[in-house]
Amino acid sequence: MTMEYVNLGRTGVKVSKLCLGTMMFGRSTSEQDSIPIIEYALDQGINFIDTANIYANGLSETIVGKVLSKNNRRERTILATKVFFHMDKNDPNAGGISRRHIISACEQSLKRLQTDWIDLYQMHRPQADIPIDESLRALDDLIRAGKVRYLGSSMFPGWRLVECLWAAKELGLNRIVCEQSTFHLLDRTAEREVLPAARSYGLAVISWGPLCGGLLSGKYRRDDVSAAGRWQGGKDNLGRVATARAFDVIEVLLDIAARKACTASQLAIAWNAAQPGITAPIIGPRLLAQLQDNLGALAVKLDESDFRELDAVAPPMSASLRYYDVANGLDLRPNVYR
Repeated sequence: MTMEYVNLGRTGVKVSKLCLGTMMFGRSTSEQDSIPIIEYALDQGINFIDTANIYANGLSETIVGKVLSKNNRRERTILATKVFFHMDKNDPNAGGISRRHIISACEQSLKRLQTDWIDLYQMHRPQADIPIDESLRALDDLIRAGKVRYLGSSMFPGWRLVECLWAAKELGLNRIVCEQSTFHLLDRTAEREVLPAARSYGLAVISWGPLCGGLLSGKYRRDDVSAAGRWQGGKDNLGRVATARAFDVIEVLLDIAARKACTASQLAIAWNAAQPGITAPIIGPRLLAQLQDNLGALAVKLDESDFRELDAVAPPMSASLRYYDVANGLDLRPNVYR
């Protein structure tokens, strides 16, 4: 297996074709078990790590920072984190993308990550009641202060991406270079507007949830959803339902994977990485064995007949289950501050 590296959007930064997501670390995966996962990923050529201040209430950042602080790893790693969700439920200003919270949260993330700079600082969700220029001015100041290198967004619909770019151009600010969007075989909603907008304006797209929270791993079957995990019982933690149509897709995925002698997870990730406009899928392993399996996706090649077979059961721009539009914290309201 040879790791491939691609530009992060129109920047000159090279990132691995797989990004290591760390949402499980400090929560479902202990610190003791998280550290070998990060180290193994780095040893295998992954140089792109994504975390967030809200993951395990800061513990994920702390674990990542501990690993990167050794053996010159920080210098070789493109480190991404995010800001938005409330870290203190009793403080109304301890969340969102206001200037106050962005700057405060960045300082706290830098301490937890044991670093002087964040390579990619992302607005974790849009927020309709805060003018985007307030958020962008704060982020621009962080770049000018040397604390952040590049800016990104997460779960911004297409029109909000264009709004960010327009505001940055009008105000002479650093623009966002990357959008983090949920995208997988069971919900291709991002193909409607997000991916076309990103491709038009040179934005990288890093796709989270390429396995739909484990549903595309194949461990759940139409007649048996008892396997341990997020979809045990046929619903995930946000109440999203594993529909009959979703299992139609999973069964085709399993058939193709069997023919290719790979796992369903590897095929789902390989399909994701091969989609136009996708820079790097974010893999979020809970166990070292899952990471090792996910890395095998780099060796899986799909031909046109494979794409046609999957498109037939999971058509472009379609959703076999609702995932994108019920993402935690998603704010799809129009701007309400005017």
